[in-house]
Amino acid sequence: MAISRKIEEFMEKSSWIRKMFEEGSRLKAIHGADKVSDFSLGNPNVPPPEIVDKTLQQLVSENTQGIHAYMPNSGYEDTRSAVASYLSEVLGVELNAGHVVMTCGAAGGLNIILKALLDSGAELVCPAPYFVEYGFYCDNHGGQLVTVPTRENFQLDLSRIEEALNPKTRAVLINSPNNPTGQVYPERDLLDLGKILDEKSREIGRRIYLISDEPYRDIIYDDVEVPSLFKVYPHSIITNSYSKNLSIPGERIGYVVVHPEAEEVEKLLGALNLANRILGFVNAPALMQRLVKQIQGVCVDKGIYEAKRNLLCDGLKEAGYEFSVPAGAFYVFPKSPIPDDVEFVKLLQDELILAVPGSGFGGPGYFRLAYCVDDDTIKRSFDGFKRALEKALK
Repeated sequence: MAISRKIEEFMEKSSWIRKMFEEGSRLKAIHGADKVSDFSLGNPNVPPPEIVDKTLQQLVSENTQGIHAYMPNSGYEDTRSAVASYLSEVLGVELNAGHVVMTCGAAGGLNIILKALLDSGAELVCPAPYFVEYGFYCDNHGGQLVTVPTRENFQLDLSRIEEALNPKTRAVLINSPNNPTGQVYPERDLLDLGKILDEKSREIGRRIYLISDEPYRDIIYDDVEVPSLFKVYPHSIITNSYSKNLSIPGERIGYVVVHPEAEEVEKLLGALNLANRILGFVNAPALMQRLVKQIQGVCVDKGIYEAKRNLLCDGLKEAGYEFSVPAGAFYVFPKSPIPDDVEFVKLLQDELILAVPGSGFGGPGYFRLAYCVDDDTIKRSFDGFKRALEKALK
């Protein structure tokens, strides 16, 4: 066998998101791109803020000596200082450059966190539905992803999380605003989760960390606020990226920030720095670090995404679908009208609509729609959604 058995198995059950994206490419080649409504991939379609391009042009024109050289594994100190200063205000905790590690996006951030925390056989608890890659990331570092269902409205089921905690648990991973549901976890639930983790840590004699994956933190609607994890549980680690708020996902730039009062914080930060190097990231892209240093707090016009959300939700409601209106991110997670979500997604394909089965996110019986697409894509899908629902209910 040319490749490992594990990778072969992973390839067989790999991301539904990419599978549907590839199916979309096939259908577009047959029918024309203007006939297909592709909601498969969460690829931002709102252009970056104007200041992004202007700042990049300025940085490139300067051609400073060493602009492309290696830097410390954790990133440029002035960039980390700028990030720490901004986050001190956002998160309500005083931070400095030493608490920040610049990473290759939030995916790189999660991988260095899990490398730092997980021993072979250790468990990472995560509410479901969840971003499908979490299981692969966990396996990368010898761990096991333990998923627990959320409540019917996709909010945290704290009793189930508590039941899942045991001496093998090293951390709990949350994602809010959530991919694929678009839901935001309220502060009261996070406070209660922090209490549960404190009590369980004392019981098992080992600290359970709380990890938050927050690439959609700034993409929120209806005056909803994303609570500061650092204000509810000191043993917390946050990873974030600029992919969504600046619309630069292909540039792979993000960070990890550790609460200054986290247990063994210095060892943890040292482990993150080492992991950044030995996992092959070495350091986050130099040019992108210089960029984000200068534009902290900048965000795309989230009102554009909010309008797209409203347009799609109105159309789905009129067609007769059941769903929770997302509070953030750019996904809707409707209930499949039949139990087999994969089969229903095939009915949508017949209507030239590309969705992702909820089973791929640990949420069977639902399907995900990414509405970071042009308005015409949304509008032309409505008749197809109606026809697919009618076929499913016959």
